[in-house]
Amino acid sequence: MNCPFCSHFESKVVDSRPTDEGQAIRRRRECVSCHKRFTTYEKIEEIPLIVVKKSGNRESFNRNKVLNGMIRACEKRPVPLNKIEAIVDHIEKQLYNSMEKEITTEFIGTLVIDQIKQLDEVAYVRFASVYREFKDINTFMDELKKLLKEKPEEA
Repeated sequence: MNCPFCSHFESKVVDSRPTDEGQAIRRRRECVSCHKRFTTYEKIEEIPLIVVKKSGNRESFNRNKVLNGMIRACEKRPVPLNKIEAIVDHIEKQLYNSMEKEITTEFIGTLVIDQIKQLDEVAYVRFASVYREFKDINTFMDELKKLLKEKPEEA
């Protein structure tokens, strides 16, 4: 790190402490040449996620869109908001851990479908009807039949 005063390339860390709720580290440094002190911050580099829509348009990932879609699907269902938020956190973590710079809405939708199916069947059908763009009642019924086949028999 070059000194901002004399441009010398070497400095030593005098003090180091976490800031921004542990999201960054503040370091006080002292130049070994001119002995002046300066502050630097170290942060984790965030890779921006770009969502590729069906139309081919690209936009930044917005977790609130996923959250709002799930909330809408779970409306008037006995699903606590904290469970929905936990699922969205999990999905967001999966997306960032994939290390892909661009992700499709189809991939995001698949992650949501997989999670919401385990959460609430009615919410699953609601979400699937929008996500999979059901065109008519037959498509809707086909999805319900698949869901019923997968459901284990209750004793």
